[in-house]
Amino acid sequence: MVSNTSMNRPLDAVLEVADAALRTLFAKPHATRATPLPTVPPGELNETERCEAGALMRVNHVGEVCAQALYTAQAAVTKDQALRSHFSDAAREETDHLAWTRQRLDELGARPSLLNPVWYLGALGIGMIAGRLGDPLSLGFVAETERQVEAHLDGHLDRLPPGDTASRTVINQMKLDEARHAAQAWSAGAAELPAPAKALMRLASRLMTTVAHRI
Repeated sequence: MVSNTSMNRPLDAVLEVADAALRTLFAKPHATRATPLPTVPPGELNETERCEAGALMRVNHVGEVCAQALYTAQAAVTKDQALRSHFSDAAREETDHLAWTRQRLDELGARPSLLNPVWYLGALGIGMIAGRLGDPLSLGFVAETERQVEAHLDGHLDRLPPGDTASRTVINQMKLDEARHAAQAWSAGAAELPAPAKALMRLASRLMTTVAHRI
């Protein structure tokens, strides 16, 4: 006999996915941790530096929009309750990043990507596919994603204007969190992804970052 809990799970998952999408795309994100503050006060940025810093933080904000979609999708698909909680907890922590990057966008006078709904839906679909491949590969996808995000954040640290210590401090904290998420995925039983999958992920990331830097 099928329990009511099992029968209700598909509907609950749909509602959770819809709620997460609406909150990510249309509500103001609220961090559970205070925004990291620089030890060196930010310097004055000229217009060119401000525009570049804003474009880089827009890309980082898009990455956090995608992280919300990925974790939400993987939580919805897995049948392992412990793993569902793992994905949900990670999504909540990524909300801090979403809030911090949105705050920096506002402070720099920059706007979020106009294509955020497109990025979100694309990441949601990828997360669903990863989840359907089984929990080890789903976790492997998380580990590889976080590894690539770390590399991407390192590149942004090199490109940020020297005076933008506020953005630099946020990115450094994000790097620490992403490394921890990757380590947690390996500890939970992640499987190494095949080389072609990693290459495809890098290609998709390069496309997203290039477009989001401008739009």
